[in-house]
Amino acid sequence: MKLKEGRRCYWASKGSVTPNSRPSLFFCSNPLRSLSLSLSLSLYLRVKFRPSFGNQGDRLLPELLRGFQDSADRGMATAMVEDSNFEDDQLASMTTDDIVRASRLLDNEIRILKEELQRTNLELESYKEKIKENQEKIKLNKQLPYLVGNIVEILEMNPEDEAEEDGANIDLDSQRKGKCVVLKTSTRQTIFLPVVGLVDPDKLKPGDLVGVNKDSYLILDTLPSEYDSRVKAMEVDEKPTEDYSDIGGLEKQIQELVEAIVLPMTHKERFQKLGIRPPKGVLLYGPPGTGKTLMARACAAQTNATFLKLAGPQLVQMFIGDGAKLVRDAFQLAKEKSPCIIFIDEIDAIGTKRFDSEVSGDREVQRTMLELLNQLDGFSSDDRIKVIAATNRADILDPALMRSGRLDRKIEFPHPTEEARARILQIHSRKMNVHPDVNFEELARSTDDFNGAQLKAVCVEAGMLALRRDATEVTHEDFNEGIIQVQAKKKASLNYYA
Repeated sequence: MKLKEGRRCYWASKGSVTPNSRPSLFFCSNPLRSLSLSLSLSLYLRVKFRPSFGNQGDRLLPELLRGFQDSADRGMATAMVEDSNFEDDQLASMTTDDIVRASRLLDNEIRILKEELQRTNLELESYKEKIKENQEKIKLNKQLPYLVGNIVEILEMNPEDEAEEDGANIDLDSQRKGKCVVLKTSTRQTIFLPVVGLVDPDKLKPGDLVGVNKDSYLILDTLPSEYDSRVKAMEVDEKPTEDYSDIGGLEKQIQELVEAIVLPMTHKERFQKLGIRPPKGVLLYGPPGTGKTLMARACAAQTNATFLKLAGPQLVQMFIGDGAKLVRDAFQLAKEKSPCIIFIDEIDAIGTKRFDSEVSGDREVQRTMLELLNQLDGFSSDDRIKVIAATNRADILDPALMRSGRLDRKIEFPHPTEEARARILQIHSRKMNVHPDVNFEELARSTDDFNGAQLKAVCVEAGMLALRRDATEVTHEDFNEGIIQVQAKKKASLNYYA
């Protein structure tokens, strides 16, 4: 009888099987019949022909049956014997003792498989119980409140770098590989954690605020960064409503501010194509009331950036290092909420020229300015943060603050021209019920050396005069009277006596 399988061909004849070098394959389309033939052939070879091979039979039998078994598992095709009556011949050639031994072998294998299945089910149940217990422990450990701590240092554990000592006890913690953490808790304890906890150690960095378990000190969660409450109050929650159309007579200044602040945020790719670096900050300087703060608010309204408004006097603190910490926290908050615009009004409060002084307050102001210089153009600077500074005294600012790379773009806000004054009067009176005979060009000629704030005061005074005489419209004479009153307040000098 010729048995054909996979890569080898064997001849079976009266208890002898010899290998042949010519491979051949036959296939059967019935998977159930193929499986039955494969099992029958396995039993027949184990009982009938195994004694003829000895140790060699243990090697040949798996190779002979592998093709049958693989094909039966796929359910597609099975190596078949050439004779279609092989099953009948096989059973006919087996004696009663052979069939009994084969059935015992099958019973033994079935018993072993049942025991293995039972053992596997028991192990599965035990694993499920362990998983459930661990989930309960994790849920219990994650219950609030946490103990707050700060990451001091992150270390890399590698036991292979340390030399082994003869006769020393083995510490399992010292054999762990990976990252470990030095933690400082709010109770002023410094803890070394060989096992970090439930947080990925790759996402931690020194200085992070984390929540730890009160007993095991394992890190359970990362907490938001801690900022000074005064810095959080500087963030403008509501987006400014001002627009460039609310600013009159400053078209050139608007264009310069848009190129320096707005375009790098909205069209960053244009700067990358040209290979240039946009300005880091802008200094707005000029007399009071010329629209510097209004321009900054309009710039913030044109972008989707976060707007932080700092006042120079707020950065002058009583305690040493407190003002520098405010500046550092403000820029750190801006990095987290980037892109961001930081507006520092009255920067001359902390940005004056440095000089030798024995007064501790002056030295503290200089420390605050040095921290501002470091944040503007230091190792930790960020291009996504833009700084707009405003001052009335650009002549007293420190040269290091105004150099290129920091506040390198300087925009002057002069007193408005006659045409600009007419435009400003129209802007502030467009919501008023104005008589059609009002001539804003004539009013602009009468308001020489008026700034934007004074022109707004003229419109308010004109409206108040119309209110006093119960009028429904503001006339040209009301505006003239308002100009006289504002000009009188402008020239008046008040003397106070004790």
